[in-house]
Amino acid sequence: MISSERQEHAISTKLVSPSAVSVNPSKTNDYNSFAEAYTAANETNLVNAYYERPAMLALAGDVAGRRILDAGCGSGALFAALRDRGAIVSGFDTSAGMLELARRRLGDGADLQVADLGSPLPYADDTFDDVAASLVLHYLEDWGPALAELRRILKPGGRLIASVDHPFAINLIHREAGREAECNYFDTTNWTVEWTVGGQTALVSRWHRPLHAMIEAFIGAGFRITVISEPDPDPAAREMFPEAIAAMPRFLCFLFFVLQAG
Repeated sequence: MISSERQEHAISTKLVSPSAVSVNPSKTNDYNSFAEAYTAANETNLVNAYYERPAMLALAGDVAGRRILDAGCGSGALFAALRDRGAIVSGFDTSAGMLELARRRLGDGADLQVADLGSPLPYADDTFDDVAASLVLHYLEDWGPALAELRRILKPGGRLIASVDHPFAINLIHREAGREAECNYFDTTNWTVEWTVGGQTALVSRWHRPLHAMIEAFIGAGFRITVISEPDPDPAAREMFPEAIAAMPRFLCFLFFVLQAG
């Protein structure tokens, strides 16, 4: 739905049937295999560089002096932006390849660790003022353990700032492809796309869940929802992607939350 205009490193996507993925599920979400190509796309494309990341930073607001965990930090673009704004940032990711790129960007002194959001995290209770979970929760079928861990490491009153695939957008993608039976809006459903980026292809599998299931998970983990956002693209997108923004000044892509730990 988004034009490839001025996107030399654009990611093209194609829905993949569940039966094709079940043959070899280990081939999905192997970011180590395409870390550099994905990072190049993430740095310049519309939905990451001029929509999702600016929205996360706007929701974070003034972070000077705040201790922030970048959960699923990837190659460190959000980490760097938060640090540039005066935050004290730590980060983790499941992909050693992405963390190697993050270390090149951030320097050897950056606090980066290999860890899995779905498992116990290597941080003490009440450590962070904020957690930024940028496009990472939707890789998990069960949000309960991850949210419990993030709640544990946040200080009382701390914030979880999260972005996820917009459930209406994912349902629409399936309906437009004539595959709505594979993604009923009201069900929590695994879905997979084939990404082509930088001449490489990779299977990326995520979990669609309806809005009410997201809200129930957040509240059940002890968070209070303070913001639900469907933002505009960054103003700079009008100059960088004039045709795409003229055609769709606003679009459904990701959904953003600010949650406060009780």
